[in-house]
Amino acid sequence: MAASPSSGTPWIAPPVQQLLVRDLLTRARNWSPRQTITYRDLREHTYSEFIDRIDRAAAMLVALGVKPGDRVGVMDWDSHRYLELFFAVPMLGAVLHTVNVRLTAEQIGWTIRHAGDSVVLTNPDFLPIAEALAPHLPRVRTWVSLSDDGVPPLTTVPLAGDYEQLLEQTATGWESPDLDENTVATLFYTTGTTGDPKGVYFTHRQIVLHTLAAGVTFAAHQQPVGIHAADAYLPLTPMFHVHAWGIPYLATMLGLKQVYPGKYDPQQLAELIKRHSITFSHCVPTLVQMLLHHPAAAGIDYTGLKLVVGGAPLPQGLAAEAMGRGIRIMGGYGMSETCPVVAAPHWKPEHALVDDQSKLDVLCRTGFAFPLVQARIWGGDDRLLPEGSREVGELVLRCPWLTAGYYCDEERSRELWRGGWLHTGDIAFLDRDGYIRITDRLKDVIKIGGEWISSQEIESVLSRHEGVKEVAVVAQRDPKWDERPHADVVLHDGHAETVTPRELGRFLHRFIDDGSIHKRAVLTEIRIVKALPRTSVGKIDKKEIRRRLAES
Repeated sequence: MAASPSSGTPWIAPPVQQLLVRDLLTRARNWSPRQTITYRDLREHTYSEFIDRIDRAAAMLVALGVKPGDRVGVMDWDSHRYLELFFAVPMLGAVLHTVNVRLTAEQIGWTIRHAGDSVVLTNPDFLPIAEALAPHLPRVRTWVSLSDDGVPPLTTVPLAGDYEQLLEQTATGWESPDLDENTVATLFYTTGTTGDPKGVYFTHRQIVLHTLAAGVTFAAHQQPVGIHAADAYLPLTPMFHVHAWGIPYLATMLGLKQVYPGKYDPQQLAELIKRHSITFSHCVPTLVQMLLHHPAAAGIDYTGLKLVVGGAPLPQGLAAEAMGRGIRIMGGYGMSETCPVVAAPHWKPEHALVDDQSKLDVLCRTGFAFPLVQARIWGGDDRLLPEGSREVGELVLRCPWLTAGYYCDEERSRELWRGGWLHTGDIAFLDRDGYIRITDRLKDVIKIGGEWISSQEIESVLSRHEGVKEVAVVAQRDPKWDERPHADVVLHDGHAETVTPRELGRFLHRFIDDGSIHKRAVLTEIRIVKALPRTSVGKIDKKEIRRRLAES
């Protein structure tokens, strides 16, 4: 419509283009119709078939009574089915609840009730949990199995059928309705150190913007880790956890070859990476350890594999070891509330000229903020520090894809967004090159005689000892110093006889003496252990380490 001269403006407003999850499929539909998406070598679909299956999955859910605004829970391993539901559920206007299957049965039941799921799709592996929970979940009116063979398993859960079976019975031709881009698309629950799990949610607009920002960043910066159209992608982060860091949406938008491994099994993962020539993945440090040291990975040449490591800091020792096996590796930063990735430590052009140790230092930094991300430091006087400040404080963020809050939890939502910025709970500073440098979590920083030192600083140094496989440092109560560092160390095989706490203490002293780390690190108590406790998503569970220390 032409503007009227009397309207006071010559500008013509174009039709509003909503940012919807369905539109991430548009390019792949035409660019990669014959590219493949594989599930454990049990099933393979082209992108054309995959997009048709998405439409039929949405139509199937509608036939089961799912309406816009309904919550649909999914309990599955990383699979082609999960990827289809990443799209199908939001495209019909419903909310995809990616259930954390590594929680306890009681916690899983709590999250399904709190979310208000009306339909739950579950892998047969989780049917024992579903059978115990079903009588206590009156709002769940429909259950669907997610079997590899397409046959509904025998169970006391009242199944409407199996996913593959129902898909075959559903006609094609379903069309996604036009939605408002601010419609909530996904919901999942993050566990904290206290209280019940917190429901984090994202809209269509937020998922699309995060996908575009991640795509621009990883395409523009290829060193040390980038992504391009010829990559083959396999996730090593559970799909229930922040959309597997949002990378399945990006890989699908770009039309990449994708391989989904199901339940993580070291032997199978090693075989899939080798057989399908996987070039891009992401994981927590624990999975890097598995790729390097599990017997199934012995002798595998990882040349060509690129890994983004998050969920915990990337220790320099682990990064160097991975690079020695041919892996291009770097850290990445985000959290459940940030959709999640908001920063990555790509090298600047001038880093091509620096020595290897300097490059290693960069790729183990927290990261440089993505486009559209404002990263600032919140000072101890409860206000923003000036831009350009090198002072340490809490990292706070603003960008278009951060969660608006916690589902049905106004109090914790207000605390999250105190002062109009999302508070990460991470202690950090911005270095002279503009990179975010996280020194610790607020709850993990160690107070020694009135001075604060970083647990991550000590962990990074100890990880560089050739005998150290993993290390976790926490604060231990001390009558003289208030707190002192305590390090639990896991050794590589074959080092138990030669590496002692005293030897590791001497190694730590070298870095104290040259000023690399705080002098109070000399008070670190070192204990060698067989394994470190883990959270439901594979992170080192420092809360549990602190609990054990307190009990002892």
